[in-house]
Amino acid sequence: MALWRAYQRALTAHPWKVQVLTAGSLMGLGDVISQQLVERRGLQAHETGRTLTMVSLGCGFVGPVVGGWYKVLDRLIPGTTKVDALKKMLLDQGGFAPCFLGCFLSLVGTLNGLSAQDNWAKLQQDYPDALITNYYLWPAVQLANFYLVPLHYRLAVVQCVAVIWNSYLSWKAHRL
Repeated sequence: MALWRAYQRALTAHPWKVQVLTAGSLMGLGDVISQQLVERRGLQAHETGRTLTMVSLGCGFVGPVVGGWYKVLDRLIPGTTKVDALKKMLLDQGGFAPCFLGCFLSLVGTLNGLSAQDNWAKLQQDYPDALITNYYLWPAVQLANFYLVPLHYRLAVVQCVAVIWNSYLSWKAHRL
């Protein structure tokens, strides 16, 4: 409880920094889960550089982009009624999610040193399955998020659910 209160105070005092650091931390955690529980690498074979890449992506891309998107979305569709939440979810999942996922997978490929041609081939291979998997999880999460959660907590809520999603994305993005 004390940790939650400290998080709330920090979020109130420095919302952008805390949101970005939260996203980076949880992206890193997702990669650790991917490497240790999904891929079963063990500590000796853990790729620390890969985890740091995911942390960097969380802090430098996911946190700022998703956090900014939620602000834009709240300006485009103000309100918190069920209908407003449904509109936000449809715009989020119909417009933002497909673009964001494509950018994310491409960025991971670039950071992993793939050539433009190899990155394009990997994106064509991974994107359809990742987008379909996205639609199994995120519409329900986002509907609840937009209806029940205040704006300044949305990124944190999403990133908590996203620990599992990030594990999947890390596995998907780093499969050769």
